[in-house]
Amino acid sequence: MKQRGKLNIGLVVLAIVVLLGIFGVTQYNGLAKQEQTVESAWSQVENVYQRRADLIPNLVNSVKGSMNQEQKVFGDIAKAREAYGKAGSSEEQVEAAQQLDQSVGTLINVINENYPDLKSNENVQTLMTQLEGTENRISVERKRYNDAVQTYNQQVVTFPKNIFANMMGLGKKPYFEAQEGADQAPTVDFGTDSSN
Repeated sequence: MKQRGKLNIGLVVLAIVVLLGIFGVTQYNGLAKQEQTVESAWSQVENVYQRRADLIPNLVNSVKGSMNQEQKVFGDIAKAREAYGKAGSSEEQVEAAQQLDQSVGTLINVINENYPDLKSNENVQTLMTQLEGTENRISVERKRYNDAVQTYNQQVVTFPKNIFANMMGLGKKPYFEAQEGADQAPTVDFGTDSSN
């Protein structure tokens, strides 16, 4: 009888261990899938950034010859593209992309305000339209990334998944956030002297 009781206790303990194991694997797999969704969303943000990076040289080359005063804008764009190319982490890429956002926005404003003839050039107009469309895509993909991060982070911080997430090193993911001061309109100053 004692042996049968020990066997029953052993079976109960084994069943509990198996159930906990299955539960743990299920929780881990769910978190791992959501982490892949976050990484996929960030990859799409990078994909659209790359589209913009490919379009910018074409736009710059199309308008460069017609724009005398705006060499600073072209320099800023080149520096921002270089910084994005060298960025290693997601945070560095976000910072470089934000610098590029500002430079490209300045270029588009300069073309619209100071060079109406250039704006009417079909090639320049096509490139500007593509670039503006790409900026919209970037905004959409950033939102999708943040949505995926929100879903993942909610799972990582809720019980009991948070226990498994901590045990397996799956922490919260960072949201894409606007740069400090992004709520203020940038000042455009080309440093031109009207007395020349």
